[in-house]
Amino acid sequence: MAYTLQQHQAVLLEMLCQVDKICRKYDIPYTLFSGTALGAVRHEGFVPWDDDLDVIMLRRDYRRFLQVAPGELGENYFLQKEFSQHWPMFFSKLRKNGTACMERFVPRDPLMHQGVCMDIFPCDNLSDKPLKRRLQFAASKLVIAGSLFRRGYITCSPAKKLLMQLSRVLPLGALHRYVLDEKEPQSRTVHSFFGASSRYGHSVYDRRWFTERIYLPFAGKAFPVSAHYEQLLTVLYGDWRRIPPPEERRCKVHGEIVDLDRSYENYLQQQKEKEYDILSHSIR
Repeated sequence: MAYTLQQHQAVLLEMLCQVDKICRKYDIPYTLFSGTALGAVRHEGFVPWDDDLDVIMLRRDYRRFLQVAPGELGENYFLQKEFSQHWPMFFSKLRKNGTACMERFVPRDPLMHQGVCMDIFPCDNLSDKPLKRRLQFAASKLVIAGSLFRRGYITCSPAKKLLMQLSRVLPLGALHRYVLDEKEPQSRTVHSFFGASSRYGHSVYDRRWFTERIYLPFAGKAFPVSAHYEQLLTVLYGDWRRIPPPEERRCKVHGEIVDLDRSYENYLQQQKEKEYDILSHSIR
């Protein structure tokens, strides 16, 4: 069965409501982030051609959420924590059980949950020293490369391949702690090097952008966005007020197979039994 983008977005909205409910109960600040924040400001909902959902939290709040959320989520959801047994990545996801959102590569870990998901990003201290800032950014690239290698990421980029191989022999735990910079007092500037952008200039922000929040309409409800959303969106997108012409409104497909009614486990079993590439039979 083929699903519409609007049906996919409706499931993502349900998941956002779960996160919001938990954050309200435990007084955990968060904000909509990246394209989701853009959608809230410009469209009062999802960007019409977007198929993902992002939120972001300062590291201390992010850790609190990861601690309390598993006890609050019902049987319909699964919290995929960063650097956990079956998820070697540097951010977390909320997944919906009984669904599928499968990307065009085979994870090295066959037990990795591959249900429909939303992203939960951490935001970390950034040193006030220019050189250390750049070193934090460089270290983050190695941590990311190591995570992608362990996840089974496939790339044609020689530079990415080199980084992924180099990450295999480096102390990624120590590099990750260096990127977090938690020994420093709360810095005025923060970063999302483990967030939605791979560029330094798109990942450095004023801390106030995430501590000062307002609520805006989003798909018939209201969710928190940065009170400084104009500055944040300008950093992320430049001229964010411009709505692209129809030929540029392309959805970045996050799953080659998206199924809102059947589990990814059914597809993995089907692949095992019939010995064919399920990703060549995409329903998107």
